[in-house]
Amino acid sequence: MTLQHTQGPASAAPGPSGREEGHGPWTLRTGTTVYVVRLSPDGPWPELAAWGPAGTETGPAPLDWSHRTHYITPADAAPAEYIPYGQRPFTGADLVASRPGGERGTWWAFTGAAASGEGPDGGQSLRLTFTDALLGLATTLVYETVPGTDVIRRRTEHTNTGDAELRLERFDSGAVNVPVTGAARLSYLAGQWSHEFQLTQLDLARGRFEMASTQGAPGHAYAPWLAVQDAAAPAEGDTPTYGVALAWPGNWHITADAEPGGAVRVRAGRLPHEGAVRLAPGATLTTPDLACAFSSEGRDGLARVWHRYERHLAGERLHRVRKVQYNSWEATGFDVDAAGQLDLARAAAGLGAELFVVDDGWFTGRADDTGGLGDWAPDPAAFPGGFDHFIGEVRALGMDFGIWVEPEAVSPASELYARHPEWAYHLDGRPATLVRNQLLLDLGRPDVQEFVLATLDGLLGAHDISYLKWDMNRPPTERGRPGGGPAETQDLDAAHVAGYLRVLDHLRSRHPEVTVEGCAGGGGRIEHATLARTDVVWPSDNTAPLDRLGVQYGYLHAHAPHTMSSWVTDAPGVFDPRPRSLAFRFVTAAAGVLGIGADIRRWSPVQRAEAADWIARYKEARDTVHHGEARLLGAVGDATCGVQYTHPGGRIVVAAWNTGPLDGAPLVPGRPARLRLRGLPDPAARYRDARTGTVYSGAHLAHAGLPFAWTAAYDADLVVLDRW
Repeated sequence: MTLQHTQGPASAAPGPSGREEGHGPWTLRTGTTVYVVRLSPDGPWPELAAWGPAGTETGPAPLDWSHRTHYITPADAAPAEYIPYGQRPFTGADLVASRPGGERGTWWAFTGAAASGEGPDGGQSLRLTFTDALLGLATTLVYETVPGTDVIRRRTEHTNTGDAELRLERFDSGAVNVPVTGAARLSYLAGQWSHEFQLTQLDLARGRFEMASTQGAPGHAYAPWLAVQDAAAPAEGDTPTYGVALAWPGNWHITADAEPGGAVRVRAGRLPHEGAVRLAPGATLTTPDLACAFSSEGRDGLARVWHRYERHLAGERLHRVRKVQYNSWEATGFDVDAAGQLDLARAAAGLGAELFVVDDGWFTGRADDTGGLGDWAPDPAAFPGGFDHFIGEVRALGMDFGIWVEPEAVSPASELYARHPEWAYHLDGRPATLVRNQLLLDLGRPDVQEFVLATLDGLLGAHDISYLKWDMNRPPTERGRPGGGPAETQDLDAAHVAGYLRVLDHLRSRHPEVTVEGCAGGGGRIEHATLARTDVVWPSDNTAPLDRLGVQYGYLHAHAPHTMSSWVTDAPGVFDPRPRSLAFRFVTAAAGVLGIGADIRRWSPVQRAEAADWIARYKEARDTVHHGEARLLGAVGDATCGVQYTHPGGRIVVAAWNTGPLDGAPLVPGRPARLRLRGLPDPAARYRDARTGTVYSGAHLAHAGLPFAWTAAYDADLVVLDRW
């Protein structure tokens, strides 16, 4: 990968701004893509000159335009990388700044560039600085390539260079511009609790589309992720596809504007809880990272770019085996006691589980959801022989041990709340709103952070715990910190995020051997900042087979399989109640990180034997599922769909499901359904089905497809193909 100072596209020649040749353009190169930034010929702002496969930079800039405007300014029509209100008054600015009580607006000048071949992550970096001397604000746009990926990370640094406080109303991380011939196809992940990550799309010809969350977390309604394509081209195949994802586990927005002249402009950033933040003289505000990705292989190709990026984020933890877990929540709920948990542990070990997790209900005062949160001590009544003795018995079965925690939550009936009611978010004189009978701690407070750190260090240091499931079951309401100073100086959302990330970073450094799972009432807090610090996440509380398949289909467009925890349960469908086999449930869970949550004590010997077989099959496929290149075969609305995982070593794993009607065979003529595999390197290569011994050529798998003769009892399969 290289970062170059180039002459750039033909249309990037010096213009009326009179800038010197030494002021750009600048070219950032990833493994297969190129991103070119230049200064605008119309004014002192940066513009995108080219973004796409390597070579796109040679020729006229795809986003170049007539440079004629009527009733708007040139800045309003420009493909700006970042531009403030003031210079761009009408069509959506990325920065809105003022002095308190003063007029809003920034008119800056370009004051410097710094390009480096060695960024902080081993890639390349570019820094472009713009300054408004009258306002007293310097803004630096930061670009970084990410080694081994086709992702460019962007963020913005705002420094108060004056002697008076500044008010920042909007301070996005960045903006990207995508050329289109007509409408833009926007693909996004929408839903609600228990129905997250539903892949949704719309065509935007003109106007504005916006997603946002003010729940102190990304939320269940939308994920901070967006894919953009020209709507004139198909969603899959060789269609140029652009994507953005915001790394921020707090309030956020992504906005897309379909602009005149054939372009869509997407900007993203965090949303301050108070509506604005104050920036003191000499202080710098740094925005969250905005990851920008491109693929020439449609949405499915873009998914692989994101998967590679998330494998990069995992670092050395990527190579940690994600063990088959059993979680006791759906079997016992709050009715936790050592004897019942050990019965489940023995049954789980007999199936081949490698990890046993006791969910909610293991600590004092937790007979139901009205108490206990904040008092994180094992309940002696539930574990009369001692918690360590219980853990020892679980480990003697050959399994690791884990627990569930909700460090940000507090029960009004807890001892912690009696001692420190001021630690919960609240507004003086206003009633507190309970969600799930609990309040939320202000994790932005240093004393709350120290309490959480001491609590987790105490649990992990005192007990042989190797797995921690961190949950968050409510958003903040009455979000205030009385006595903490003027509201706009507090920036409570950013403070909470900083505390949350501080605790996760501490867990990673102090307890590197502990596997951490992220959860927020299901998939309410899944984004790159969390994924960089956890090992797996929980996409949804809905584990019903067809419902879960839809959740996972959307999830895999944005996130990697090795992060996707999934359980086999007996839960009935909420949105699609059609019954499916135990095999269907296992194959669905095996598409990511397999777990079991059913009350397996109630399973018959036949079911237990089938489960043990599926777990053994999953363990054989696990390395390929977690480290291979994933391709989504069809969609959940198709009668047959699947996910193909291709390992660099040559093994292919295909998870396949029948979600629609059968063909009527053998009563009437019928043929097996087929899934055509993609991305096979050699048509002449031969692949052997590890279970049946059937041999296929690469050409056969790509052209004719892998056959599945579905029946009422046979509705899913996990096929392992070894290059032979």
